[in-house]
Amino acid sequence: MLLAALPSRVKLISGRSLAFTAARMCSAGPAAANPVVYFDIAADNQPVGRVTFELNADVVPKTAENFRALCTGEHGFGYKGSIFHRIIPQFMCQGGDFTNHNGTGGKSIYGPKFKDENFELKHTGPGKGKLINLFLFSLRLDGKHVVFGSVTQGLDVIRKVEMFGSRSGRTSKSITIADCGELK
Repeated sequence: MLLAALPSRVKLISGRSLAFTAARMCSAGPAAANPVVYFDIAADNQPVGRVTFELNADVVPKTAENFRALCTGEHGFGYKGSIFHRIIPQFMCQGGDFTNHNGTGGKSIYGPKFKDENFELKHTGPGKGKLINLFLFSLRLDGKHVVFGSVTQGLDVIRKVEMFGSRSGRTSKSITIADCGELK
């Protein structure tokens, strides 16, 4: 299982994709000022569950705002309906390419690409996520991708999704973000 032996939270990290990492971390609850967003995930159009993320807008505001806006779709495009095109058990769940649907596309609210803000937050716990135009949930990525948030609820959903992956990354079912948005 992706995070079965790991404690509490999963990180969001930025790079060429968004990633859930399977590393350890110690963390307090979400900061009041940081946005909280969600993915409702489905497998072959059947609901799997909801994953909620706290975004670290206090540390990486531009990166967090991009992810938040892609969750809400307020710019006319975003993650809703996109797939997890690559799932490798005990390593990562990668998705969010809403243009090419295979990991080669995607875009940000700032254009095709934007510069990494900083590497202040580390991949020190499960669920730190990374983002450029896609998203990936992964491990051992310090200094390569910007950490911009954490999974606060739904590790059980990530574990379920992992069961549809393979060593090659091919999925046995179509894993989609059926809905997403911001929780206020």
